[in-house]
Amino acid sequence: MNSYFVKTPKIIRSLYKNYIWSVPKKEKVIYLTFDDGPTPTVTNFVLDTLKKHNAKASFFCIGKNIEKHPQLFKSILNNGHTVGNHTQNHLKGWKTNTNEYLLDVENCQKNIDNYVAVKDQKLFRPPYGKIKNKQSKALIDKGYRIIMWSVLSGDFDTKINSETCLKNVVDNTGSGSIVVFHDSEKAFKKLKNVLPKMITHFASLGFVFKAI
Repeated sequence: MNSYFVKTPKIIRSLYKNYIWSVPKKEKVIYLTFDDGPTPTVTNFVLDTLKKHNAKASFFCIGKNIEKHPQLFKSILNNGHTVGNHTQNHLKGWKTNTNEYLLDVENCQKNIDNYVAVKDQKLFRPPYGKIKNKQSKALIDKGYRIIMWSVLSGDFDTKINSETCLKNVVDNTGSGSIVVFHDSEKAFKKLKNVLPKMITHFASLGFVFKAI
């Protein structure tokens, strides 16, 4: 039994309507997202795969990883993808003082703003999907859009194999879905097998992949 929902239940989405769980579309559009990078080798693999399939995506980056790998972060932007804030230190909101959490988010945003040309789109995804109402309200008041997800691939889950990870995505993704993968070392073993197959599958059905 997983400790997470592969497909976000309607009841959760209805309780947190101020978060973005999907992007309703009549067209066949899927929104791929990648958390926890940029990470050498892994992020490059993702960028190469997306380019091969003419797909765009959104990367929710950890601030300290941007500091470590600025050229890789710039590669994400130069390839036409969007970037979002995933805190400076991958903090779990439920266990973090609100002022400390907000400062950590702002530190990450400063790293992002060093490189992005347009600074009016502030996307935020809370690590682990865990954030206090007070924290989210403060961020929304500061102009952040809190991007959650429709489908969690489970690429981070060491208890499942690549086949199950692919099935998670294929069985639960549709028009307007926001799908979570991770460009991290922990997820790479599954990601490198699943991502090309997932994109090829949905492209064959007429879907396109866009950035948020």
